[in-house]
Amino acid sequence: MNQAAAPVEHYVTLFDNNFLPLGLCLHGSLQRHGGAFVLWVLCMDETVERNLRALALPNVRLIPLAEVEKPELLAVKPTRSRGEYCWTITSFTPDFVFARDASVTRVTYLDADLFFFAAPTPLFAELDAARKDVLITEHAFAPEYESANLNGRFCVQFVTFRRTPAAAEVLHWWQARCIEWCYDRHEYGKFGDQKYLDQWPALFGAAVHILQDRDQALAPWNADYRLRLHPAGAQHRPAFFHFHGLRVIAPQRIKLYAGHRVGIAQQMYAEYVLAMARAADRLQTAGIAMPFIPEPKGPVNWLRNLKRRATGRVGYADL
Repeated sequence: MNQAAAPVEHYVTLFDNNFLPLGLCLHGSLQRHGGAFVLWVLCMDETVERNLRALALPNVRLIPLAEVEKPELLAVKPTRSRGEYCWTITSFTPDFVFARDASVTRVTYLDADLFFFAAPTPLFAELDAARKDVLITEHAFAPEYESANLNGRFCVQFVTFRRTPAAAEVLHWWQARCIEWCYDRHEYGKFGDQKYLDQWPALFGAAVHILQDRDQALAPWNADYRLRLHPAGAQHRPAFFHFHGLRVIAPQRIKLYAGHRVGIAQQMYAEYVLAMARAADRLQTAGIAMPFIPEPKGPVNWLRNLKRRATGRVGYADL
């Protein structure tokens, strides 16, 4: 008897050309660990759209920004910074996918700086077992970073929505809130698009599942702590690692992290640097200049980095 083919998982992310190298790393990790997948990319500028078309990555579908900017998004765009507008439009990305492909039964939003170290199967298995419609993940801060809870209990990094009325209710509520207010500051219990997720368990508890296996979703703020608790220690491979704060700051220079001690998670950063080197080679082969975001200059930034270096809370790598 022939076994049924594995379902195709649909993911959606967004980035501009500055984050193209990170997007390539995300795509490469899905190719290795994602099974059957489609990665939809909302192109936040024309340059990244043009470059992605030239790269012709397998299992990638592009969404040009101009094709999906609804009047309500265009109305608030002038009031938001570039980053704030990305946060605002994040809540709309699952609907962009549903509208473009009627066969999609669920879609997962991914931050572009995620990287898969293993199959995400356990996350979807939890959602299926819970028989719910939306999956969210906690920050799960290590004790030393609990003060960062100001940014929210949950992290907009991996958020799954089924194509159901219950999931649509959650998604459309989120969209309406982000149109009303989505800024890079803390105000009246809000922060960007993220703090709104704190309300979901109370408002939509019957539809929303909170990932219980925290070891599947690691990040700089919890990796060292959770790996030291894990039976496999540094050998454990989570479904994904969120490389928050990682930036290409020069054509051959990467700022790996800042503000956290990553400890025994250093090996994951080493693997990511190798993935970034492969991405750089791919860009060079395609005749595309390596995008980068220079670090701000000035005494305050220099002193901050010096202090972080002394405490082991900043790291760099060369390609």
